[in-house]
Amino acid sequence: MLQGQTALVTGASRGIGKEIALELARNGYRVAVNYYNDPASLVDATVAEIRALQADVLPIEADIRSSSQVTAMFERVIATFGRLDLLVNNAGVQTWKPLLQVTEEEWDLVVDTNLKGCFLCTQQAARYMKDHGGGAIVNLGSGCNKLAFPSLVAYTASKGGIEMLTKEAAVELGPYGIRVNCVAPGSIESERTRTEDANYAGTWSKLTPLGRVGTAADIAPTVVFLASQGASFISGQTIWIDGALFTQAQWPYKK
Repeated sequence: MLQGQTALVTGASRGIGKEIALELARNGYRVAVNYYNDPASLVDATVAEIRALQADVLPIEADIRSSSQVTAMFERVIATFGRLDLLVNNAGVQTWKPLLQVTEEEWDLVVDTNLKGCFLCTQQAARYMKDHGGGAIVNLGSGCNKLAFPSLVAYTASKGGIEMLTKEAAVELGPYGIRVNCVAPGSIESERTRTEDANYAGTWSKLTPLGRVGTAADIAPTVVFLASQGASFISGQTIWIDGALFTQAQWPYKK
C-alpha cells in the first residue's frame, strides 16, 4: 500500500483507465481522473466507485490534445493533492478504416489524442517530478506497437510512436529519478471492443495461446507494480499483457 501517493490517469472514466484508477485507489493512491466529453452520469459513477474504496478522487475534464488544458489540469492536481507521483497515459481513440480511406481529420484526431496527448502529459508530469524527487510514468501501448494491424493505420502509427516516446523519455528522464514504461494490452474485452465484434471473446480467445481474452483487471495490477518500489530498476520497457497473442510467429488475424 502506498498511502499518500498521488496518481493522474488520463481517459479514466471508463474501460481500462477506470480499472487502473480503481486498482490504484485499492493500493492507497489518491487519484485524479481525467476525462473529456463524457456524460456526467458516467463520470459520477466512476468517482463514486473510487470513493467507496475510501480513496480521495479528483475528476478533471480536459482535452489532452490542448497544451493549455493539459497545463491547467496538472496545476489543479498539484494544487489539490500537493504532489504527483504517477502519471498513467491511458487516453486513446481509434478509427477503423483502410489507409487509403482515412481522412486528415481522422488521422489528426487519433494521432493528436494518443501520441501528442501522451507527449504533452509526460512533459508536464516530468517537469514537476524533476524538481520533486522523481516519479513514475506508465504509457498504454498496444499489440500495434509490434505488428501492423489492418484498417488501424492511425492507431498503429500512434501506438508505435508511444513505444519509442517511452524509450526516449526513459533515457532523458532517468537522471532525474523518473522511470517511464509502457504496458501493451492484447485482446481486451470491453464495451468498445464488443461493439467492434459481438462475439469478441469467442473470436479472440481462439487466437490467444492462453485460450481467453483479457479484461481491464488484467492490465491494472501491472501498472501498479511498475509504479512501485519493486520496479525501481525497470525503465524504458514495454510489458506485453496479451496471453502470448503477439508472441506467435505468424499474425493470425484478418479483418
